[in-house]
Amino acid sequence: MYFAALLARTEDGWEASDTELDDVETLSDLADLAREASPDEDTVLVLIEQEDSWFGVVRIDGEEDPRIFVSDASAAARSSYGEILLTDELLGRDPGDADDLDVLDLDGTEDGDDENDDGDEDDDGVESAGPVEAVPHGPVGDAGILDDLGVGEKELRSLSSDALTEIAESLGASEVLETVR
Repeated sequence: MYFAALLARTEDGWEASDTELDDVETLSDLADLAREASPDEDTVLVLIEQEDSWFGVVRIDGEEDPRIFVSDASAAARSSYGEILLTDELLGRDPGDADDLDVLDLDGTEDGDDENDDGDEDDDGVESAGPVEAVPHGPVGDAGILDDLGVGEKELRSLSSDALTEIAESLGASEVLETVR
């Protein structure tokens, strides 16, 4: 189960809207969706949370490139919605590298692998890390994404189970977020 919402900053404060990500396939699609929520090119935040296992924040400021923070990349990699956020740039990979996320089932295992198989066994009997290891455990992205909005880097990194609510409270947008939850 996931929850996704758009928070658009306006002259009158924050406006929230529930959003479905079923038709969103790329970060570019997500950025376009966010930009549509703010015709005046104000700041728009896309907040995504999946079963309290990870959350992501995407910040769109007008036509600038999206800024992204994901609380747990390895958990997000197991989610089709998380895959949207985990770009090569965010993961520190060259765009020409093989996309390790494409070979993952949504449960995080490689196609055809059992869930309890952690890697491939080399000729010497030692297991080597599979593609899941290419995705770091823990937070990735721009932890300073909300600094100017009152949520510092340290605070953002420490959020966990009710992160989106805590972010909305810090922004003064908890009531509008709860109306779409």
